[in-house]
Amino acid sequence: MTEHQSTSHEGRQPLVARPHERARPRQEEVPAMVPGPAAAPPPAADGSPEPAGVTRGEGDRLRFVGAATRRIARGIDLDEIVLGLCRASVPTFTDAILVYLRDPLPVGDERPAVPFMLRLRRTDRLRLTDDGAEEFDLQVEPMPAPQLCEVRSGGALAEVLRGVRPVFGDSASARAALPELLGDSMGLPGGHRAILAPLRGRRRVIGAAVFLRRPERPAFEANDLLVAAQLATHTALGIDKAVLYGREAYIADELQRTMLPDSLPQPTGVKLASRYLPAAETARVGGDWYDAIPLPGSRVALVVGDVMGHSMTSAAIMGQLRTTAQTLAGLDLPPQEVLHHLDEQAQRLGSDRMATCLYAVYDPVSHRITIANAGHPPPVLLHLGGRAEVLRVPPGAPIGVGGVDFEAVELDAPAGATLLLYTDGLVESRLRDVWTGIEQLRERLAATAQLTGPDHSPPLEALCDDVLDMLGPGDRDDDIALLAARFDGIAPSDVAYWFLEPEEQAPGRARRLARRALVRWGLEELSDSVELLVSEVVTNAVRYAERPVTLRLLRTDVLRCEVGDDSPQLPRQRRARETDEGGRGLFLVNRLARRWGATRLSSGKVVWFELATRP
Repeated sequence: MTEHQSTSHEGRQPLVARPHERARPRQEEVPAMVPGPAAAPPPAADGSPEPAGVTRGEGDRLRFVGAATRRIARGIDLDEIVLGLCRASVPTFTDAILVYLRDPLPVGDERPAVPFMLRLRRTDRLRLTDDGAEEFDLQVEPMPAPQLCEVRSGGALAEVLRGVRPVFGDSASARAALPELLGDSMGLPGGHRAILAPLRGRRRVIGAAVFLRRPERPAFEANDLLVAAQLATHTALGIDKAVLYGREAYIADELQRTMLPDSLPQPTGVKLASRYLPAAETARVGGDWYDAIPLPGSRVALVVGDVMGHSMTSAAIMGQLRTTAQTLAGLDLPPQEVLHHLDEQAQRLGSDRMATCLYAVYDPVSHRITIANAGHPPPVLLHLGGRAEVLRVPPGAPIGVGGVDFEAVELDAPAGATLLLYTDGLVESRLRDVWTGIEQLRERLAATAQLTGPDHSPPLEALCDDVLDMLGPGDRDDDIALLAARFDGIAPSDVAYWFLEPEEQAPGRARRLARRALVRWGLEELSDSVELLVSEVVTNAVRYAERPVTLRLLRTDVLRCEVGDDSPQLPRQRRARETDEGGRGLFLVNRLARRWGATRLSSGKVVWFELATRP
């Protein structure tokens, strides 16, 4: 604290408690600093009334400062801290207060914006009393409070803020500075008393507070400058922390969201929906994630996982594991092998990097799903008729344990059924164990399905919302990731599949087979394009294959052609020269097909392309 000496305030007692006053117990009820002679005794900082006739001295000031700073320190965000300053000051210390903050507020070591602007963040004033006394209003004449003012370099206001110490409103520096801040060339109205207190954070001035008293109330004393300095210091430091916390929360939230899918793919034969909920505003960052990854053969990998802990580290580990899972999925490894490699990756990240994960692969052609689990809660399958069952999958050990074999099970995935993958935050809390929560989830799904009837499945988005509605007030102890998959499948009549020997006659046979399938499906108008593209892709496959080449046509909302061989070398599009005899096949595929691609498999590769079935 900084003492202020003024000839106009001589004879005032310093803000130093005597020994017997220091021994008094700390109190939350703080007496008013200086009561107004015509007004009823104002309440203490915590709102309790002050008994009449109480002698106020240094001990009262210390107790007031202690209670006020505790109230300010209770605030977590910016608004709570500023509100704490206002409620602690009005009317115990001042009749009205104006709090200005820098706009925008600098964060940490970043360079402040130029020009230096102050924005009125909050005003508080003495309200109307029960006997009808006139309230002190800062928003009407004769003292309007502007919302924004510029602190001119070298001006009087800039000099006061640079000095950091609070000053009386009737001092020369304040008389020159207040008109800039209050937007009035005359400064304070006649008779009003003020203290102008700069708000200085750890590195720079971040604002200012103006404490005001009415004419009928005693003027501020020298010791009141020390009180104002204490209030301003605690408020500024609290604002600094709140701004830093807000920036960290924003970065954490962005990190979490960028590591989750922006949107879900739309693979053939399955509909997808997802939800993600953080545990709370104060713990936004977690390690829960979900993903849906298209695979060769119109299959799709469904993944959900949960890294232990709630921190930036957990989110970073989650991002690494999710990226690893996407890479492994691109290699078309079996689910148990994917979990095995994820376990090895977690061990490389550290000995204490633990996570649970469930990895499933759905095949819409065979209407089957293969699932492997690493310590994760089991999925729930909602059948078309409304029956919900918890799938029996091997529990497995969490990822990161090391030296554990993972098992995979293959189950039926009938058309119209819905698979729900989730993290333990949905089913486990302080009020219920995980198995009780899973049973409640199963019952909730069955009840929701009954509302739509036995022949219809509930809409996916509405189903996800209804599942989250089962959470009670005490059930948000953990993050929640939710992934729902509605199995539509591909009918056998919409699939054509052949094996072709790797010989010169294979392209011609492929053209004839494709033409017959298109005639059967009523898509003769696509025959020319399909025959040309099939011939080019099969020719390239036969050139390098040693085992039979596979040809598959799928009819859904598009026509998809897939050609597989045992050569791992992926084709690359290139511009052929005029003298080249080949190299134009992929150029034709790229020009005529709506989409095309190539995927490396453990046993070779698949080259595919799609054509629109409708103009």
